Amino acid sequence: MPSKTKPPFTRPSSGQGRLHGAIARDLGTSIVSGKRPPGEILANEIDFSERLKVSRSAYREAIRILAAKGLVESRPRTGTRVLPMERWNLLDPDVLAWFFESEPSRVMVDGLFELRLIVEPAAAALAAKRRTTEQLTQMRKALNDMERLTLKTEAGQSADRDFHQALLIATGNPPLISLASTIGAGVRWTTHYKQRKRRLPPDPMPEHWRVYDAVAAGDAEEAHAAMEALVNHALAQTAGAMNE
Repeated sequence: MPSKTKPPFTRPSSGQGRLHGAIARDLGTSIVSGKRPPGEILANEIDFSERLKVSRSAYREAIRILAAKGLVESRPRTGTRVLPMERWNLLDPDVLAWFFESEPSRVMVDGLFELRLIVEPAAAALAAKRRTTEQLTQMRKALNDMERLTLKTEAGQSADRDFHQALLIATGNPPLISLASTIGAGVRWTTHYKQRKRRLPPDPMPEHWRVYDAVAAGDAEEAHAAMEALVNHALAQTAGAMNE
């Protein structure tokens, strides 16, 4: 029988709106990291709110956030239970961020890069055929910002994310475009993880410019190959960081 456990974190010092987000982040991180395994029953709102000196409404809102992402399920009498991974919304940018808060599992990292290898090279090929002048300008600006700010800064990491998102938008394919925030989050958080492990690439720009140049030239085959190489290189770097 799963047992109730005490929350391992301290009360966040923030307003009500940020408070439930902080609670959701702490609980979400503990779930995806395996500290709270599937089947565990979380503390009820009375125990939790009294222990952390927060309102019950803040805790309830945090649980609603986690339930919407598929991490937990609340039922009368039985309480709030952690759900197995197959129920989680793994494409949710917040869930991806929580995975990389600590040490992500190799299964999750490999799966994320498999998704990127399925989606991004094909998207680059489509973008080479369909991109507009305005979209090329957006991609070029993102790469210029990334080159100027570098991946060592949050602004540079955001520019990297913007480039990958802009490329998916340039496909003109609504289902693919719906993955833009997921792919962007995956790019951002794997880069953040590599920075934490001091495994950032010495110069990521040549690979990115190769993708851009192929898209700008309308060369779908080269765009596919360039993006495939970029993602495979990112996977190798991330795997190396995980092995340290």
